[in-house]
Amino acid sequence: MQSLCPLTLLLCAVCCIMPFASPAAEALSSDPLQDAAQLFNSGKRQEAFTLVDKVIKENPKSVQPVLFQGMLLLRSQDPAKAVESFTKAIALDPKAATAYQSRGEANFFLGRFKESVSDFDQALAIEPEKKPYHWQRGISCYYAQQFEEGRKQFEEHKTVNPNDVENAVWHYLCVARISGVEKARSALIPMEGDSRVPMKEIYALYSGKASPEDVLRAASAGTPSPARLKDHLFYAHLYLGLYYEAQADEK
Repeated sequence: MQSLCPLTLLLCAVCCIMPFASPAAEALSSDPLQDAAQLFNSGKRQEAFTLVDKVIKENPKSVQPVLFQGMLLLRSQDPAKAVESFTKAIALDPKAATAYQSRGEANFFLGRFKESVSDFDQALAIEPEKKPYHWQRGISCYYAQQFEEGRKQFEEHKTVNPNDVENAVWHYLCVARISGVEKARSALIPMEGDSRVPMKEIYALYSGKASPEDVLRAASAGTPSPARLKDHLFYAHLYLGLYYEAQADEK
C-alpha cells in the first residue's frame, strides 16, 4: 500500500493512461499527449495544459485527452477542477472505469468521502475483478464512516496483499469504530514480512506490544538520507495519530 498523498496513486504519463481507455473511446494519436506529459514533467505546466486544451478541441468526442487533463490537474493539486474534467470524461464514455476511479481520488482529496466511495463503486461495477486490490476504497469508507464496508474491504485486500501492515492497521481502525479498541486488537490481521521502516514497530504498537516511543525511535534509527528519514517519520506520525484517534485521545 502506498501513501495516499504522495496517495501518489496518480497517473501522468500517457503510457499509463492508454491501457484504461474504453473500447468506445475514439482512437487518438498519443503523440500530443506524450508531448504534454513531457512539458508537464519538465515544469512547463501551463504549456502542457495549453497543448491538452488544443487536443480536446480537435477531438471533442474522445475521452482520452479529457481524462489526461483531469490527471494533470490532480497532479497539480487542483482536485476541484480535476473532478470537472473526470465528470466530462464520464459523460463522453460512461464505461470509462479510470474516470470514476480518478474522480474518486479527487473527491477524497476534497473531503467528499461518500462521493469518493460512490465513484470507486462505479469503477468496480465496470471492473469487478479489481475489488480485492482496492484498498483506497477502504480508506474512503473509513472517512465516510462506513466502517463495516471498510472492514470488509480490508479483509478482502488481505487475500491479495497478505503482509501489508497498513492494511491491517486500517482494518483495526474500522473495527475499533464498530466494536472498540480491545475488539480491534484481538481481530488484528496476523502478518509478518513488511520490511518498510517503521512498519514492524507500528504493527507491534497496534498489537499492544510496543509504545509510541518505539515507533519514533525506529523511524529515526541508523543514518537514513534526509528524504528517507522524512518518509519514515511521515508514516510514524500518521499511524501514531490514527492510533490515538482510535482511542478517542484528541490531544
